[in-house]
Amino acid sequence: MYAGRAVEHVSSSAGLGPTSRARPDDQPSLAPVKLTTPSRVRWRERSRLVRGLRLLRTRRPRTFTDKVRYKMLRDHRPLLVTFADKAAVRDYVADRVGAEYLPTAFAILDDARDLAKMTMPLAYVVKPTHGSGAAIVVSLQAPPEATLPPPEWGWVYRHVRPEAVPPGSLVPIAAGWLEKLYGQGPNREWAYGQVPRRVIVEEMLAGTDGSIPDDYKFFVFHGTCHFIQVDAGRFGGRTQDFYTPAWKHLAMSGGPDWADPPRARPERLDEMINIAEKLSAETDFVRVDLYHLPGRIVFGELTSYPAGGDSPFHPESFNAEFGARWSVPKRYR
Repeated sequence: MYAGRAVEHVSSSAGLGPTSRARPDDQPSLAPVKLTTPSRVRWRERSRLVRGLRLLRTRRPRTFTDKVRYKMLRDHRPLLVTFADKAAVRDYVADRVGAEYLPTAFAILDDARDLAKMTMPLAYVVKPTHGSGAAIVVSLQAPPEATLPPPEWGWVYRHVRPEAVPPGSLVPIAAGWLEKLYGQGPNREWAYGQVPRRVIVEEMLAGTDGSIPDDYKFFVFHGTCHFIQVDAGRFGGRTQDFYTPAWKHLAMSGGPDWADPPRARPERLDEMINIAEKLSAETDFVRVDLYHLPGRIVFGELTSYPAGGDSPFHPESFNAEFGARWSVPKRYR
């Protein structure tokens, strides 16, 4: 259960500027861009003509990806900023479902240099608060040959052993995170541009064998869960499966192979669905990510823009099926 440790929050004036997911001009990518964004990208993001064209293209959304893009352009409620902020969302979760579902946070830092002052446990996770796709996971279960990424390519997931993290080695990686934008792609993920850029250090979650636990992602529309995505093997042998809340396996794929043998229904699935629906009660759609651990359910994140509006569906008919559960409003208030 939640250890109840006080979160160390080290303040500084750094890391409070705009943030967003980086995507090159025409190609999807997880690689973020620095604040020195090319002029063509800056012009595109500030152009009223470009925004007008985007609004026009999304005015009659039908599929799930259409509606995610519709939301990205039109839903500018502060609630979405809270969802996107890995630090601020902790208070939201504690208030709605209870602090016992939160992972322990050892520190929330405005200055990456403060990482060098910390005494780390044997297992922990370091990640930016203003985006997704970046985390350094440290534990004894990591492959012995795994190494830290170079700072200039640090916006990745990497699982390493404690001896692969000499004192001070995380500072340049984290400093690189704080210099980068997130969500600055063709579809513009607005909420990330409002999140203060900080670094959070959390406990490392582990399954019964010490490995990275399976990630359960609940697609909740208008307060009701309709679909569940399960990702496993993030650092090797990755699988992905989709289910209904009744645990019926869907014959669809988002890219990775299905689990083999088929996955058993989680013991605490009903509790996870209840948590997901409580956390989504104030919005038309959000994906709620949770971890099912031995004797414990742990919150992961709230995602308003899965895959930045580019979620793959195979077959494509599931794109419309997901979208049919979601009635977007004419105007968000």
